[in-house]
Amino acid sequence: MAFKAFISGCATTALTSAERELFASERPCGLILFARNVENPGQVQALVSDFKSVVGTGDVLVLIDQEGGRVQRLRPPHWRAMPPARCFGDLYAVDKEAGRRAAFAAARLMAAELHDLGINVDCTPCIDVRHAGAHDIIGDRSFSTDPDIVSALGRAVMNGMLAGGVLPVIKHVPGHGRALADSHKSLPCIDVSTDELEDVDFRPFRALADAPLAMTAHVLLPVYDGERPATLSPAIMKELIRNQLGLTGLIMTDDIGMKALSGSFGDLTRAVIDAGCDVALHCSGKFSEMADVAGAAPELAGKSLDRFEDALACLHDPEPFDEAEAMALVSEASATRVAQLGPDPTEQV
Repeated sequence: MAFKAFISGCATTALTSAERELFASERPCGLILFARNVENPGQVQALVSDFKSVVGTGDVLVLIDQEGGRVQRLRPPHWRAMPPARCFGDLYAVDKEAGRRAAFAAARLMAAELHDLGINVDCTPCIDVRHAGAHDIIGDRSFSTDPDIVSALGRAVMNGMLAGGVLPVIKHVPGHGRALADSHKSLPCIDVSTDELEDVDFRPFRALADAPLAMTAHVLLPVYDGERPATLSPAIMKELIRNQLGLTGLIMTDDIGMKALSGSFGDLTRAVIDAGCDVALHCSGKFSEMADVAGAAPELAGKSLDRFEDALACLHDPEPFDEAEAMALVSEASATRVAQLGPDPTEQV
């Protein structure tokens, strides 16, 4: 039986009987976990194992957002707190090789923790280019204001994740860094020229176009489509992202429950697939919404199925690494940020 073209959240730390029945019958191609789904390592392992058992295979995507900094679903005391992406950009500006090595090391450390839990996808790196004056929903989640630094460190994080047996997800294509609003709450409009977008925002996505997985941005780009946000726009999804930027991997939406999008969950699911997304991502864990998404999602087929299988084929057993050395490299990045900006009490390594 084929998978369906959606990734679902779940409500709590174990699958409910209704969720188990839904997942068994509808077979989402992935499950995404949030802080509400996490208590301790044994519980997460059991949840992941149960999901794989319900859908009948381990060849499925299990996702989490574990970027470091503000965006970490796994936190102390059971897991390490890691610094935000900007730390590695600050270090790269001083020493390119040290910055690359530290970004790789952070990804490798996070991948080790995820792999132990059975999680095989991390929704990182965030390769949006930071822009002065933009909403801080991206902020220090971005490596830099320089697209070349973002590209280099995004590649380092991709490589670190893959070396740890975890698939990376580049996000948020075609770029969220200029947004003046938080797409969780409203639809940002990025009203700039194609030249500006090409010169800055698009460059990291071109550079990492071979990523196995990518996630969309819910942003309006009037220069390409004045009516529909990127996730719902064939002109952006098919022509810009696939043909011009050249992304080859499986493209999932950002959460279709975000306020940037409007409409019923069934209509949105059909619309994002029609626009050219491979997979709809739904995160709330609210059962009625999950059922609507599942009912509207088509079977994963054709090129989308090929991309799904190609992504899974990138998974392999983790490569050996020196954990102490990796921690030292990450600490160097944190120290560089502290030296430049002062200590941030919310961050620790």
